[in-house]
Amino acid sequence: MLVDILKSKILRAEVTQAEVDYEGSLAIDSELMERIGLLPYEKILVGNITNGERLETYAIAAPAGSREFALNGAAAHRGKPGDLLVIMSFARMTPEEAAKWSPRVVVLADSNRTIIKERLPDETAAEFRVV
Repeated sequence: MLVDILKSKILRAEVTQAEVDYEGSLAIDSELMERIGLLPYEKILVGNITNGERLETYAIAAPAGSREFALNGAAAHRGKPGDLLVIMSFARMTPEEAAKWSPRVVVLADSNRTIIKERLPDETAAEFRVV
């Protein structure tokens, strides 16, 4: 048996753009993608904290350091600039692997400029590092 487990999460990302006339996806600062182990074109689940909308799409890389989070195509109908998002990716693993797993998590603030908490692979599953 395999289970789907949270692989990585970006919490409180602020939408910087919403472009309907664009191929669908969510553009994410590539530096943050790398930090949490999110791959270009990887399937993601996006929850809009501001309005309660949820959608599945895929991640595309925005320029490193841009702190961009752009809803594109149909996804642009699910949010607007200033909305806060939670972005999640999942991995399929055995229950034994899942018992030892700790997701990579980044919590943002200040219009995506500040990482206020993070949990990366070298840290224990129960602790966040306050940045």
